[in-house]
Amino acid sequence: MDKKLRIICWNVNGVRAVHKKGFRDWFLEEQPDILCLQEIKANRKQFPPDIRRMDGYHTYFSSAQRKGYSGVALYTKIKPLKVDTGLGVEEFDREGRTIIADFDDFVLMNIYFPNGKMSPERLQFKMDFYDTFLEYADQLKDAGKNVVVCGDLNTAHKEIDIARPKENSKISGFLPEERAWIDSFLSHGYVDTFREFNEMPEQYSWWSYRTQARKRNVGWRLDYFFVNKDFMERVESSKILADVMGSDHAPIELDLTCERS
Repeated sequence: MDKKLRIICWNVNGVRAVHKKGFRDWFLEEQPDILCLQEIKANRKQFPPDIRRMDGYHTYFSSAQRKGYSGVALYTKIKPLKVDTGLGVEEFDREGRTIIADFDDFVLMNIYFPNGKMSPERLQFKMDFYDTFLEYADQLKDAGKNVVVCGDLNTAHKEIDIARPKENSKISGFLPEERAWIDSFLSHGYVDTFREFNEMPEQYSWWSYRTQARKRNVGWRLDYFFVNKDFMERVESSKILADVMGSDHAPIELDLTCERS
């Protein structure tokens, strides 16, 4: 029998920081079936004790070797059949950017994609990560798995996804090669779920802390839920929870119907 499933994804920009801003109360109120966090900037031992474990949830962490950097976490009411961390490439996996959970009906990839602004080398690292991720996702899809990808992609896809496209056209996060990679990714049979439901402009998920950008809604849409095309029929809604504060990113939500008992 099909059941509803609600997945929330959020780049918290430091789990200890967002914890001080009411994260636990928000979590208890929302009670998503699955919660994916990115940029936790902590390992398991550094998580505030009252959110390291949450009643009714299985928890998984992937942390960077470098302290206070990157990292992802997964809370799920449904125990996965299998959980992997990393894409199988050491230079990427040591940054703690990936948790892959097999729920049988679909495989969930919770990913904090790299930022390429720091240097040409980091931009190349980002593009190489993108390609390695796509190869991994395609292997899952080609094996007959449904794939749900969520996370901070660190790229706005189209001009509609950024408040100042011309001013940012030469900045990583809106470079032609980054945007072209998203085109290529979608051409492999994946869907940007948000745009299936909302074609309006000024729909952003990240705002700079500087210049009151969020108050003025001068933002970027950097956070995504993607699914393979065959799984899109299971998606009931995909949205940005723009009113939720605590990070420079807003959470995003995907609502599914799933085959689970």
